[in-house]
Amino acid sequence: MRKKVALIFGGRSSEHEISLRSIKNVYEALDKAKFEPFLIGISLQGSWYHISDFDTLLKTKALSDNQLPKNAQACSLICRNSQPQFLLLDKNVTFHVDVAFPVLHGTFGEDGTIQGYFKMMNLPFVGCGVLASSIGMDKEVAKRLMSHAGIANAKSVLITNHNPVSYSALVEKLGSPFFVKPANSGSSVGVYKIKTAADYDAKLPLALSYDSKVLAEEFIEGREIECSVMGLNDSPKSSLPGEIIAQHEFYSYDAKYLDDDGAKIQIPAELTSEQIEKVRALAIKTYQVLGCDGLTRVDFFLKKNGDLFVNEINTIPGFTNISMYPKMWEATGIKYADLITELIGFAVKKSEVENKIQFSLEALNSN
Repeated sequence: MRKKVALIFGGRSSEHEISLRSIKNVYEALDKAKFEPFLIGISLQGSWYHISDFDTLLKTKALSDNQLPKNAQACSLICRNSQPQFLLLDKNVTFHVDVAFPVLHGTFGEDGTIQGYFKMMNLPFVGCGVLASSIGMDKEVAKRLMSHAGIANAKSVLITNHNPVSYSALVEKLGSPFFVKPANSGSSVGVYKIKTAADYDAKLPLALSYDSKVLAEEFIEGREIECSVMGLNDSPKSSLPGEIIAQHEFYSYDAKYLDDDGAKIQIPAELTSEQIEKVRALAIKTYQVLGCDGLTRVDFFLKKNGDLFVNEINTIPGFTNISMYPKMWEATGIKYADLITELIGFAVKKSEVENKIQFSLEALNSN
């Protein structure tokens, strides 16, 4: 019998439209002989809708309460008799799903919030759990944990509205130029390269508009290397690495999504065998240290002297057919459709392990 998979996309995020691009590719690649897909879109305002056909999704660039597709039906995820179900609100009809595949980039999708909702509703889901998702989204916390584990990463200084730091103090600690970036954001949203005090005065408020915490981070001159990881935390595997060769000053949001010539991608990256193994091993170490399971893309800087620094992790990376995460697995020998099948399999295995945990004192006493 085919497993029923809720493909969840959109969300209250600056990366809403990227999510729609990703989910279209996931839907097309999903092995329909093994899985029955259900399209669940979350609007820009946070409302949930069941989209009954893929053709409608293809025509949709963004999902808004003010401009819905005709066949969008308001729905809610509920748990009834310990079984996760979606309730179509207008019809008062429910349908069961076996697993969720969230492709919700950024806030309210990648930060642990929806993962907690899935757990409350007893719904297995693809990707990292609550804690790892939260850590992966919060670059400041992730850096502290990586540093504690001896994983090299760029020097940084935390800035908030209540803890301002002067431009001169940052230059003294980080050098010039340096970056400012929201601690909780993705796809380079709100990231700016700072070269002068005037840049800092102009760009810091913009970065703070995306999050209450901002990191000032040293500029590391080096190659941008990425590596895909998947699996349960105790036995993950990593892909061949790829390289982003930015044609802009850095790999900005515009370079990623708006400029077709914004970056060149080299997969696999042109590295020595020793460098490849070093990247793959450090990707797995980072994955395990941060408590990841399911999937993650780990991003690095590789300096000319061979020093390797972890830049950040992405627990729900892009899933278009040209995105780095699936392309690196393809170069490693796993096709896009097979990758999706494996990820769903890990979700089910993780749920089976977690369901063995006892939450009731009565159950413990009966043993």
